Amino acid sequence: MSIKIGISGYGNLAKGVESAIQQNDDLELVAVFTRRDPASVKIRDPKAGVYPVSDLADFADKIDVLVLCGGSATDLPEQTPEAAKLFNVVDSFDTHARIPEHFANVDAAAKASGKVGIISVGWDPGMFSLLRMISDAVLPEGNHYTFWGRGVSQGHSDAIRRIEGVKDARQYTIPVEASVDQVRAGKNPTFTTRQMHTRECFVVAEEGADQAAIEHEIKTMPNYFADYDTTVHFISQEELDRDHAGLPHGGFVIRSGVNGWNKENQSIIEYNLKLDSNPEFTGSVLAAYARAAYRLNQEGTSGAKTVFDIAPSYLSAKSPEDLRSHLL
Repeated sequence: MSIKIGISGYGNLAKGVESAIQQNDDLELVAVFTRRDPASVKIRDPKAGVYPVSDLADFADKIDVLVLCGGSATDLPEQTPEAAKLFNVVDSFDTHARIPEHFANVDAAAKASGKVGIISVGWDPGMFSLLRMISDAVLPEGNHYTFWGRGVSQGHSDAIRRIEGVKDARQYTIPVEASVDQVRAGKNPTFTTRQMHTRECFVVAEEGADQAAIEHEIKTMPNYFADYDTTVHFISQEELDRDHAGLPHGGFVIRSGVNGWNKENQSIIEYNLKLDSNPEFTGSVLAAYARAAYRLNQEGTSGAKTVFDIAPSYLSAKSPEDLRSHLL
């Protein structure tokens, strides 16, 4: 029996989820829900339908897990708790500073409905979060460092596009190479946020828009740009389409710690991702956690969860016997 999946939204991330579903025989896409005219949305899966978001309640008994693919700035804080009243849900909420608040809101809704809501799923937060936790447990005396990029941040790009006067935008996150070199050398430095990354923005402004006001709003945006050295370039739509059409990303988590009675031995753990397509990879992670949400709910679990709360075996389509035989 296939796990029946719905997707809310149909941007780049949702297309990545759709692509991931077709690679997993135990998952089936049932429906895509959109705020646009459904007739204008063309999906790849010929067996699934496209419906307005106002029809979500009609699918309460037809979908096992709803994957929410809206933006973290304004969509998911409202959409995920509301959807958790009807469905098991998975989202990719990535505003780190607001995760505790978002978790509490989803937890209340999901417990009331008897559903499971897995939040902040992706590679960061998500897989990188797991590696930070595991390496912290293994090397309790040390420091961890997370570097992102160089790559396009979907969440930050979306936040720019929400600014009045912005037609389109791409935002690149770039590690500061000198800081990376210090960490890999085992120096255990202490950095400010500004010393670890820079942000570079390519913005297409609406005709007649106040570019100075847009640049100021970008650079002072809390939780996104205010703590970073940020460069803003205003370019044409043609330039953006030509030079910034792809959505690559990646990054690495490093834990630098010590072992031994006298702390004489150094250990460095590094986990690295290089992604040609950020949304397709993130969609693959969301699909795996959709499987986990369904399995947990079948066991009677409810409430909000994060990647810290879920055993790895719940993510895999393989049986426990196969996992022990081939991957352990």
